[in-house]
Formats: sequence, C-alpha cells, structure tokens
Amino acid sequence: MTDSIRIRAAIQADAATLAQFNASMALETEHQALDPAMVRAGVDTMLNQPGLGFYLVAVDKGATVGSLMITSEWSDWRNGLFWWIQSVYVIPQSRRQGVFSRLFAEVQRMAAEQGNVCGLRLYVERDNGPAQQTYRGLGMTETPYRLYQGAL
Repeated sequence: MTDSIRIRAAIQADAATLAQFNASMALETEHQALDPAMVRAGVDTMLNQPGLGFYLVAVDKGATVGSLMITSEWSDWRNGLFWWIQSVYVIPQSRRQGVFSRLFAEVQRMAAEQGNVCGLRLYVERDNGPAQQTYRGLGMTETPYRLYQGAL
C-alpha cells in the first residue's frame, strides 16, 4: 500500500473522471457499454443532490486512481442505515496497491462517525473473483440474499 494515496470527497470537478470510471467499470465487469451522456448526467445529479449519496475518490500523486459511491438504505429491522458501496473502480495500473482498501477504510471511519449506520453492503458480479477476494480480505462476508430487479 502506498502512503501517497489520499482519500477525499468528490467535487464537481471530478465529474468527468467519475463518469469515465463508471463507464469503464460497466464495460469491464458487466460487458455493458453505457451511454456517456446518461452516465455523466447521473454523476452530476449525485454530486448536486447530496441527499442521494456521495462519491469518494482516491488520489495518488495528483492523479485520481480510484473511486466509489455511497448510497443509503433504511433498515426498519435495525433502526439504522445500510451504506451501499457502489460504482467501485480502480484504474488497472493501481490495482492490488491498496487503493480500494484505503477507500473502504475511509467509508468505515465515516460510517462509525455518523453513528446511525448499521452496516456496509455491496454487490459484486458472480464471476468477479478478484473483487470477491479483496472484499473477503477486508473482512466482508457473503450474505444469503440474491438480488432481484423488476423492469419498469
């Protein structure tokens, strides 16, 4: 892990990079080519409406090398929020260097500080073994749930 990695909240100036990261992640992990204008609009909406969630970026020597997005889900069972880690991306040349670990540690710190976060969750493609290994290495465990989606 490099000591030069810094984690910070994303700002509007990061929007183009975040949109590119999201498009790259979708193509790489789900083989989906996203509409760049739609992705950029989605990133801009998140950045301009903090109630929806937030992005964190990892910067190494002035270059943005990774990011993730946090959204929340209310749990009436736990009287608290689950923070969902989404849109995780680390540029290929910075993988396996602790970038996601640093991002995850900051999410854990922020969640603990907030006080009403009851857990951290994420979803991962079934065939993405390297990501699953990373998440297990950080102490995350697979849940018994399956994700379903309805068409609109």
